[in-house]
Amino acid sequence: MKRIALCVEYAGDMFEGWQTQPHGRTVQDAVVHALSCVAGVQVELVCAGRTDTGVHATAQVVHFDPPVERPINAWVRGANSHLPASVAVRWAHEVDDGFHARFSATARHYRYLLFNAPVRPALLSGRVGWFHMPLDGEAMSSAAAALVGQHDFSAFRAAACQAKSPVRTIRALSVIREGDFWVFDFCADAFLHHMIRNIVGALVYVGKGRHGPEWIDHLLSRKDRTQSAPTFAPDGLYLCGVEYPDNWSLPQGGRIIRPPQLPMVLSCSEPESRSAG
Repeated sequence: MKRIALCVEYAGDMFEGWQTQPHGRTVQDAVVHALSCVAGVQVELVCAGRTDTGVHATAQVVHFDPPVERPINAWVRGANSHLPASVAVRWAHEVDDGFHARFSATARHYRYLLFNAPVRPALLSGRVGWFHMPLDGEAMSSAAAALVGQHDFSAFRAAACQAKSPVRTIRALSVIREGDFWVFDFCADAFLHHMIRNIVGALVYVGKGRHGPEWIDHLLSRKDRTQSAPTFAPDGLYLCGVEYPDNWSLPQGGRIIRPPQLPMVLSCSEPESRSAG
């Protein structure tokens, strides 16, 4: 039997992170339970990137070695029948045992959605970040540009980060305004613990005028987390995709990227007037 790769979507505010815990209230616990129900025996699961409590995923990639033979669609439809509404397996794909969801990945994509309005959103509670003051997009984009490339990101890593090296390579970082939302898109070889949320916090400090864009260069050079901005809320952070070499023939050519879309009802634009009769 071949190894199976899965794409999993989940709402992180319903769970206490990805990684399994004794209390069982994690995404991994839910998916392992569902797959084990399909298999009839316990299944072991490996993910591309562990997400924290409150962080969501539109395209988390995992793999497991099936202990029994099942039709490939059983790992999708069967698993989904045992999963809560806040988790769904999007697809399943056979790979050989050389594939590893974490170590075979060449890049990760994340998106942070920030609602920027005087009053916090109620309908999107737990699904977007929020900041009440106006933000300067040009200043944030200029600051973001300084983060692209290979750097020591010590100023943006959590104190509890267990990575052996603070050096990471950000391939792309964009800041775009969409209605009442600021959309921060990240692509890197890998990320440190809380790295994205700490970067968003620093960019918001620049956007509100607390510091100029050159402050980012200062933080990178000082490599001191205590000099940076507070960690931003996890609510608006989404793992949107993982890149793998083409030889694995995963769906969408190995680039599994599904960024969350902003609902039309939340665009906050004025409706067009209609004439009576």
